[in-house]
Amino acid sequence: MRLAVTGATGFVGGAVCRAAAAAGWQVSAFGRRAAADARHVGGAAYRSWDVGAAKLADPPEVDAVVHCAASATDTGVAREVWRTNLLGTHHVLASFPDCRFVHVSSASVYDPYRPTVRAKEHEAPVDRYLNAYAAAKAAAEQLVLAIARDAVVLRPHAVYGPGDTTLLPRLLQNVRGTRLLVPGTGRVLVSMTDVDSLARACLLAATAEPGWPNVFNIADSAPVTIDWALRGLLASAGVPVRPAYVPAPLLTPLALVFPAGRLNRYVISQFAVERTLDITAAIDRLGYEPAPTAFPPR
Repeated sequence: MRLAVTGATGFVGGAVCRAAAAAGWQVSAFGRRAAADARHVGGAAYRSWDVGAAKLADPPEVDAVVHCAASATDTGVAREVWRTNLLGTHHVLASFPDCRFVHVSSASVYDPYRPTVRAKEHEAPVDRYLNAYAAAKAAAEQLVLAIARDAVVLRPHAVYGPGDTTLLPRLLQNVRGTRLLVPGTGRVLVSMTDVDSLARACLLAATAEPGWPNVFNIADSAPVTIDWALRGLLASAGVPVRPAYVPAPLLTPLALVFPAGRLNRYVISQFAVERTLDITAAIDRLGYEPAPTAFPPR
């Protein structure tokens, strides 16, 4: 199997490269950095490519591409987020027009204004989002499904694991002394996604029989409470802090005044209400085998 992976120097892209290489696949890795650690990309051949700038002039012949490249910020400059997440997706599609296209999207495409309770794939996209990241991810999904033959879209939520460059670092920005400030009560449920499970799902999607449905939620086997997840993440990283919960109604006025702050409306929407996914379709159609959420020491 010949596989191309974008965003290979990132958290998810690197995991996909390593999983594919371990399976004996021939992997071509692409990322924005000038060079990549060979261990991070599983020894794959690596080339630098800014997907937001242009399509690839001389793409390798591959059977499938897993598109992981994305701007994952929730407070970044909107123009840059759209450039990477939508225009970049267009450039990857144009570079690999005749192979299976696996697009790693996000559960952020579900409605942020109401709880996501065991959400099914048909419930997104919606017509309203709180930031450019979610809106661009939704638009990229629609582009992929409109253009790519036999495309598969994966929607993970709260991806975690060794090497995490997004979830845990973003949480640590809200640490004050020995406390992590968190909107809500900590009692609501959340679906988490282990990065290695997501990587395996990407390989399954790359080889799945074409057909409907072609959009799949990807998460661990069962939801957990926000408080349990946060305590597990912090303990696994050896961070000696504990969550301190702030009622969402107290934070919302501040988020409206300071929309680019660390406790913005998007963050409040992710922590203060339930965010869980129905993964039945991935289990039934892809053969996805989820594992329980676990945070082994790093």
